[in-house]
Amino acid sequence: MSPDFLMIGSFGLLLLAGVPVAFALGLAGAVGIVTGLSPDMLAALGTNTYNSIAKYPLIAIPLFILTGLIFERAGVAARLVRFAQALIGPRHGGLALVAVLVCLIMGGMSGSGPADAAAVAMVMLPSMTRAGYPRPFSATLIAASASTAILIPPSVALILYSIVVPGVDLRALFAAGLFPGILAGVALLLPAFWLSRRHGWEAPSEVERPALGESFRQAIPALFAPVLILGGLRSGLFTPTEAAVAAVAYGVVVGLFLTRELDWRELWRLVGEAATISGVVMLIIALAGIFAWAGTMLGTFRHLAEWLITLSDNGAVLLTLIMIAVLLAGMLLDAISIYLILMPILIPVMQHFGWNPVWFGILLAMNIAIGQYTPPVAVNLMVTTEVAGIRLEQTLGWALVFVAAMAIALLLVALFPPIALWLPGVLGYNV
Repeated sequence: MSPDFLMIGSFGLLLLAGVPVAFALGLAGAVGIVTGLSPDMLAALGTNTYNSIAKYPLIAIPLFILTGLIFERAGVAARLVRFAQALIGPRHGGLALVAVLVCLIMGGMSGSGPADAAAVAMVMLPSMTRAGYPRPFSATLIAASASTAILIPPSVALILYSIVVPGVDLRALFAAGLFPGILAGVALLLPAFWLSRRHGWEAPSEVERPALGESFRQAIPALFAPVLILGGLRSGLFTPTEAAVAAVAYGVVVGLFLTRELDWRELWRLVGEAATISGVVMLIIALAGIFAWAGTMLGTFRHLAEWLITLSDNGAVLLTLIMIAVLLAGMLLDAISIYLILMPILIPVMQHFGWNPVWFGILLAMNIAIGQYTPPVAVNLMVTTEVAGIRLEQTLGWALVFVAAMAIALLLVALFPPIALWLPGVLGYNV
């Protein structure tokens, strides 16, 4: 039995056995080293795990995680909701529009779908329920809308993609994700708005419209956060990693001195929480380094890429097959694991067909975003159903509606690459 098969097979069996992804990757890599190389090469495991995380751009990941936690606790979501309600006013489907809009803005602060889903659900679900929206619908809409955080810069997943794929400019990725992220939000909003009007949810008299001037004044600190991050990157004032530092500092100022919903004790607790989440992420990256090194030394990834290329000479057909595979993976695994597992295989395929790596990265991100609210795992949906106090299976029908809607947005970006590539090109980034 070939070492390639033993390594890939052991990884699959470990996942089926319920072993965490990080340890499944590390153990499968060790199997590949022992069976295909030499047991003596296990001595290199320590070096490989260290080299996997000893990369300067990775510093941005824990910092953006901390940024998301700070803004979530600083009362930013509630202020954005009031401002959006003041803009839109009471109408059928108004709160659905507010939920999508707030999720898009929150995505420009944290880059984390589950964090956005939790923050927006805590604020929006009670008011949507009072206005007549079914809780399964509301929970699914917020989970789907929060998945756009993987596209709207700053995105933790896109940071990792820029590290895994050589030569990709993270600034170009951030810029490329903006319009597809907005398109995905619009794609989710249209069926939500239509369903709201069809079922008569949210009669205009049931929702009070906040004062526009006061709600805008309170929302200014939240609205300025994406401007600070993206404006600093565009002006060259700071790098993406330095942008993460600036975002944390700004979040601390907002939470402690502007909204005053944070105190120093809570901030210290958030630092610990961010360290815990980041530790899990970094453990996955570190142990995936063993799997990647073993697969490269054995030629496993090259063999799989060559096999993929033989499936079809038509790039469109193969791209469709890859998107289906990534969607299935997104239903079971998180974005970080998917990038680390699949990109060593997909990079040679991408190069063979001449696909633009920035455009391809956005397609993968959109696909993974769909997986974040598609059962059985559906990490965003798990968060919102917990807040709503309902079972995950109650949301399945609504989830399929929004999966179809975002799939149309994904198809548009696949057919018309300038949707993703126009903005980074205009800004002068290397695409």
